[in-house]
Amino acid sequence: MSLHAPNPPLAVVFMLTATAFIAGTMVMAKSLGTDVLGPPLHPLQISHGRFLFAFAAIAGAALIFRPTISNPHWGLHVGRTLFGWGGVTLMFAAVAFIPLSDATAISFLNPVFGMLLAIPLLGERVGRWRWLAAFMALIGALILLRPGPETFQAAGLLALGAATIMGMELIFIKKLANREPAFQILLINNAIGLCIATLAVLPVWQMPTPSQWGALAGLGVLMATAQACFVNAMARADASFVTPFSYITLIFATLYDMLIFDVWPDWVSVLGAIIILSGASLLAWRERRLRA
Repeated sequence: MSLHAPNPPLAVVFMLTATAFIAGTMVMAKSLGTDVLGPPLHPLQISHGRFLFAFAAIAGAALIFRPTISNPHWGLHVGRTLFGWGGVTLMFAAVAFIPLSDATAISFLNPVFGMLLAIPLLGERVGRWRWLAAFMALIGALILLRPGPETFQAAGLLALGAATIMGMELIFIKKLANREPAFQILLINNAIGLCIATLAVLPVWQMPTPSQWGALAGLGVLMATAQACFVNAMARADASFVTPFSYITLIFATLYDMLIFDVWPDWVSVLGAIIILSGASLLAWRERRLRA
């Protein structure tokens, strides 16, 4: 039984807020991974800052609301966090070299890879419509990689790898979602993620500039807030209804790229993004039909 009454309009507001904040984290990561705020930070240090300040924000909320932590499945939590940390680190590495819009569009392959991985790992059956959606999304990603000797975006492979790894994370999220409360999942995820990120960052850590400290804090707080908005959106409407609104992240990422970094999408970026979004939308539509 849901703790919140269904409220689709409010769910959309929460999801749109989450998309704006998620795109904002990509801006912060791009600024930190380039020389905008000082000497570029290693992606491992950027992801460490993301988990450090996100955990601080969520732990602060836990001290206020005092949630009950009951019977966490530590194996699933560790698996989910390992893949989530790996995926976000690769994505932060990618945005330092390719436009935010391209990296964001490629990230929408997450549910496609999650669907493909669910076949052997969860025993799910996939029909022709979902195979078509996966094929369309992968074609769009191939276009964004610009497979030519002078145009190939090698860093796009980092974003593609991030999408694949985070697709694996979705498998663990599916297993956890029906077992534990959302806040408990967020708290434990960020706590374990901070431990992993702290160990990984030790060989490459460097002292950030004051501006970089501010960006790292902003990255973590934005991510924690986006996660909270996402959870609240899912709690107030069916996932099949509210998930397509997450694609608005691409619009925010494109706007931020234009306004902050003066990077404008070319026709290849637009075409690839449209094909990926079409495939993702087809997948979301099919999921909704199957649930109905």
